[in-house]
Amino acid sequence: MKKIPLHTKIFIGLFLGIIVGLIFGPKARSIEFIGTIFIRLITLVVVPLVFFSLALGTASLGDIKKLGRVGLKTFLYFMLTTAIAITIGLAAANLLKPGTGLNEQVKQELFKNYQQAAQTKISAAQEKPSLISVLVNIVPTNPIRAMAEGEMLQVIFLALVFGLCLTLIKPEKSKPLIHFFEGANETVLQVVNLVMKFAPYGVLALLASIIGQFGLGILMTLLKYALVTFLGLLFHALVIDGLLVRFLGRMRPGKFYKGTSDAMLIAFSTSSSNATIPVALECLDELKVKREYSSFVVPLGATINMDGTALYQGVAAVFIAQIYGIPLSLGAQATVVLMAILASIGAAGVPGAGMIMLAMVLKQIGIPLEGIALILGVDRLLDMCRTTVNMIGNMAASVFIHSSEEKRTA
Repeated sequence: MKKIPLHTKIFIGLFLGIIVGLIFGPKARSIEFIGTIFIRLITLVVVPLVFFSLALGTASLGDIKKLGRVGLKTFLYFMLTTAIAITIGLAAANLLKPGTGLNEQVKQELFKNYQQAAQTKISAAQEKPSLISVLVNIVPTNPIRAMAEGEMLQVIFLALVFGLCLTLIKPEKSKPLIHFFEGANETVLQVVNLVMKFAPYGVLALLASIIGQFGLGILMTLLKYALVTFLGLLFHALVIDGLLVRFLGRMRPGKFYKGTSDAMLIAFSTSSSNATIPVALECLDELKVKREYSSFVVPLGATINMDGTALYQGVAAVFIAQIYGIPLSLGAQATVVLMAILASIGAAGVPGAGMIMLAMVLKQIGIPLEGIALILGVDRLLDMCRTTVNMIGNMAASVFIHSSEEKRTA
């Protein structure tokens, strides 16, 4: 077993998890605690890893001009790919019309089963702070509390400030702190290596619980919606990201996808961008992407870059509108694009965050929020797919930034 690559072990865990879930049904939830422990273990290192790696990445950029240049390129890249993703989602939903022809009895059953969960998501969306509040809250009043509570935007802000200040002070004074950060970062990465040995078992437990709870019946009921969303995500991940990696990152797409397969499997099984950060950084190391770039781009992308989530919102918004017979004008769909881009900034990289973002989008364009109940049944499975696309986008961005900066210095 020691000779089997980690991604192969994780894939075996995925397959066995589906089998166990189908055989044992709801009883498979009894092993969910194994998956929960795995997620908690890998989440344990997220805050220190983001802080140390992002601070080191910022400091290693060397000067403020380079930091500003890399930061601007990264932000523009994220906004562009997010806009492309949601446009693909809207186009796919308008072309394939997943919301037409759903049986009325099935529709009522979905409302009945998921109405309460939908209300929870609606309440969370209504409590979502304004964009101005989000910007203000990026600056923490208590850095220790920000880290303790896992406020990722605040942690990123702290890391950027520390990294920037390390470039401004004299080298003889900054070197001891940089060495400490490097040692702490290596220690955290070693913890990640130990945790990943547990990954196949955690993945098996998570998949078995999901399949055992929902079965394949709910997926068959909403197969058309799920297929449209999945095909859109697949197109963005393979075609759009593949082209960007090839022409902007100057890397063969096959090499990129093979090299990042471990991170994709973790993203798929955990539905958490944050939990995938450590593995993504390791994968990019193997692809010879310099850590000074990946440690800046990936943690930032896990917070503000949500290509898969944006695409899903486009499909879901049109799907729910079609269910209710509400025509969406070009203006309304343009609003969906804008709202999805804005909503992706500061969205938590945790399972289910996309549903809260969707509620915000629906509210803005006047679609009944209760329609969320129609898609909650398959959301967990689609969440796994869109999180994978989110992380592919983050890793592709790292390849692009590395290529563009190295070309500049060549």
